Amino acid sequence: MKAFKIAELDDRELAHQIAEAEDRLFRFKFQIAMGQTDGVKRYRDLKKDRARMLTVRRQRELDPARAPAATPVKAKARAPVKAKAKAPAKAKA
Repeated sequence: MKAFKIAELDDRELAHQIAEAEDRLFRFKFQIAMGQTDGVKRYRDLKKDRARMLTVRRQRELDPARAPAATPVKAKARAPVKAKAKAPAKAKA
């Protein structure tokens, strides 16, 4: 599955696709172990697809705009802070 198609999925469908990919990987591992298939390339592609899905899910978790509690809070106006004068440097002996 292409990355742009994964990004278009909603959260529920994405979770379903991740679970399905994990199930396919599990079954494929058994087929490889039993010698029923030689499709190591297909196994790599499945792993990459799953990784793409997990990446999109993590990006959505970290994106504050998609978080439900992401309401903007107005910052309080503060008075400007005066810079303190630096103490004169001590001369080294």
